[in-house]
Amino acid sequence: MTVRAITPAPGPVCGTIRPPGSRSITNRALVVAALADGESALESVGLSDDTRVCAAALGALGIAVDVDEAARRMRVAGCAGRVPAGPKDLDTGDSGTATRFITALAAAGRGRYRIDGSPRMRGRPIQDLLDGLAALGVTARSEAGTGCPPVLVETAGLAGGTVRLGGAVSSQYLSGLLMAAPAAADAVTVEVAGDLVSKPYVDMTVAVMEAFGVEVQRDGYARFHVAAPQAYAARTYAVEPDASSASYFMAAAAATGGRVTVLGLARASAQGDAHFPDVLREMGCAVEWTDRGVTVAGPERLTGLRIDLNAMPDMVLTLAPLALLARGRTVIKNVANLRVKESDRLSALATELSRLGAKVEEYPDGLAITPPKTIRPAEVATYSDHRIAMGMAVVGLATPGIRIADPECVAKTYPGFFDDLDRLARGEAEPRPRA
Repeated sequence: MTVRAITPAPGPVCGTIRPPGSRSITNRALVVAALADGESALESVGLSDDTRVCAAALGALGIAVDVDEAARRMRVAGCAGRVPAGPKDLDTGDSGTATRFITALAAAGRGRYRIDGSPRMRGRPIQDLLDGLAALGVTARSEAGTGCPPVLVETAGLAGGTVRLGGAVSSQYLSGLLMAAPAAADAVTVEVAGDLVSKPYVDMTVAVMEAFGVEVQRDGYARFHVAAPQAYAARTYAVEPDASSASYFMAAAAATGGRVTVLGLARASAQGDAHFPDVLREMGCAVEWTDRGVTVAGPERLTGLRIDLNAMPDMVLTLAPLALLARGRTVIKNVANLRVKESDRLSALATELSRLGAKVEEYPDGLAITPPKTIRPAEVATYSDHRIAMGMAVVGLATPGIRIADPECVAKTYPGFFDDLDRLARGEAEPRPRA
């Protein structure tokens, strides 16, 4: 396993950057375009392990996806709602997004489909989605009986009807069902049982569906209705920059008292993580939105805070490392679903922040972090989790001695992350948008 030493920034981190396209939007656009009538061109896509594995799974399903890496473009030959028949074996690697979305998409086909992924993916839950598909007339089960992949889907298509779907573990189940719903034989209504986690990701799903011509009728986050059968309309679709990736560059400004502008990110973005600047403002940062993007300027010293991050749980991986540099305690609550992500992120953060000298209290649904007087140099384990690697790297810009184990894990969502972070820290010109 390789280790990457993070070089502290020579001064406050200042500069301008345009992150790659949103991985979350790219995968949603891929699935919707796959069901569309005609060929769609997806522009400014986020090229990463997650999006490549989703494109490859669609190809294995029989839906042609042409990927132009240099142009950051994907062309998708839509099936007009007629998913190629099985039997098919589909590999979704380490991508929870692709696994949940491809499972729902396969259920709209005919025949037998097997969806499997990495060893870690085999430990990530999918049972709520399988139960939802059963309500639509599909036989879908966990092959090992664990409620996790591998998944076997035997289907004659989605019948339509009303589904009651659990929302406490992941919003991806709901997103997958909604995107597949237009291919059903009759209208689909989804009622969410309990409180839905990661609500902004459902807003993102609905926005992408509507961009391709399918309206979703909804009652807040409790009930969703999609008319069927219908096909999405093929189109050219530009993917906006990834707000999750942008958060690390904003954090670099916050950690070092610098000033960073993220180009292309809109305040009205459907990405929930685009609200992370509001969190940084609560910690003492100055935030300015313009028609070019958002600028974050860090204070002399950050301030700890108490916050519910249920709407943007991935941002815990950006905020928690910043808590090491804050004055006072930071308490993060209502993010229990982080325990079933690429790693048990709450446990992993508690271990690694403690390694750097913080006092960390771990709760079932969050963390309380008391920063150390002095951050200890250490090699940070990343648990094959891209967001732990990226978030902890920011600490290394503000304090010496931080080393990141297995830095290659960032390829899951942002292969060029460390190069872009280094350039920004050195004050070089705006990095060219990259995969």
